[in-house]
Amino acid sequence: MNPSIADLRLNYTRQWLLESDIHPDPIHQFQLWFEQAISANLLEPNAMTLATATPSGTPSARIVLLKGVDARGFVFYTNYNSHKGQELAANPQAALVFLWGELERQVRIEGAVEKIADRETQAYFQSRPHSSQLGAWASEQSCVIPNREVLEQRLADLTQDYQDKAVPRPLHWGGFRVIPHAIEFWQGRPSRLHDRLRYRLEADAWIIERLSP
Repeated sequence: MNPSIADLRLNYTRQWLLESDIHPDPIHQFQLWFEQAISANLLEPNAMTLATATPSGTPSARIVLLKGVDARGFVFYTNYNSHKGQELAANPQAALVFLWGELERQVRIEGAVEKIADRETQAYFQSRPHSSQLGAWASEQSCVIPNREVLEQRLADLTQDYQDKAVPRPLHWGGFRVIPHAIEFWQGRPSRLHDRLRYRLEADAWIIERLSP
C-alpha cells in the first residue's frame, strides 16, 4: 500500500549552516550556493518559484528561470502582458524561492521589482535560440486561446516569415529585476531543527539573524 501524504517525510542529515560558515554579503553567499548546485549536476538549478500579488493582496506563483544575478539583484524575463507581468506592474513586489532538494537547501528572497534596462533585455534576447525568439512573438502569454493548433500555426507562420531574418525583440517582452531586502538561507537538519540564516537590509547594511525553524 502506498504511504499516506502525511507519512511522506525525510530526515535531513547532509550538512549544517553556521554563522561562521557564511559570507557577510548575501549575494556572494547565494552565488557560492548556486555554484555548488551547478557542480552537483542538479536539474535546472536556476529554476525558482516567483510569487506576485495583486494590489489587494491576492497571490499567485509559478516557476521561472533565473537569468542573471549580481549586486543589483535577481533577473528573469517574461512577457510584460502576462499575468505575472501585469501584477508586477500594479504591485512591484515579489518573492523568490529556490529549492535544491538533493542538497537539502532552500533560498528565499523578498524585494521590490523593477524593469531592467532595454539594452540588457536586448542583449539577452539576441542571445536566445532562434526558436525561443519566435516563441516570444507566437505566445500571447496568459491569454485564452481556442486550441493548441492556433499556437502552432502562429509559430509556423513566424518561422516562415523569419527564415532568413533576424528576429526583433517584441516591445512587450523583457526583464525584471528583484532587488532584495531580505534573503534567507535554509539548510535541512535532523529532527526538523533546520538552520535558517536571514540577511535583512537595514540602513544600507545587511543584518544577519538566525531564525527558529
